[in-house]
Amino acid sequence: MKKVLYIHGFASAGSTGSATQMRNHLYPKGVQVISPDVPVAPLQAKQMLQELVKAEQPDLIVATSMGALYAEQLKGVKRILVNPSFHMARLLTFRGLGRHEFRNKRQDGAMEFKVDKEMIQAFQQVEKESFKDITSEEKTLVWGLFGTQDKLVNCQADFLKHYGKTQMQLFEGEHFLNDKVLSKVVMPLVEDLVNCK
Repeated sequence: MKKVLYIHGFASAGSTGSATQMRNHLYPKGVQVISPDVPVAPLQAKQMLQELVKAEQPDLIVATSMGALYAEQLKGVKRILVNPSFHMARLLTFRGLGRHEFRNKRQDGAMEFKVDKEMIQAFQQVEKESFKDITSEEKTLVWGLFGTQDKLVNCQADFLKHYGKTQMQLFEGEHFLNDKVLSKVVMPLVEDLVNCK
């Protein structure tokens, strides 16, 4: 069975509706969707995802927002980065300090978490590893999907600089995925890349 790893965004969980919808759509086509809760601590999250990719060897990674920051660094696997947030440290410094509630149910039952200076410094550490060792072959493995009405994050320039225009697609939509964008924009590309139409 083919595998897709879904990496959720900030303050979310593996139980997010996008992952559930992907799972329901792809399972009948012989594709398993793995969607873990990503640890809140950035360095722990990066390590967990590296180990998971090694163990599961997914055919494709689909990642949104913060998840795409981690996914960009998971070399050697096809990856779709949806509205990637490559500058989490800066975003949280200006908009995110303090307590946050999770938007989706976490497996450990956690309801909230705290963003502090240590977390921001850890994100800075993770971000230093972005866009390293991108070979011409690696460029062909990464696709960037960007919502034209995304008012939260805009990392199109970063993506263009490192991966080029041919790997980039704009869609009518905002930062957070909705059912329409998922079914009309993301899923056709997923099906194409895992060859399960």
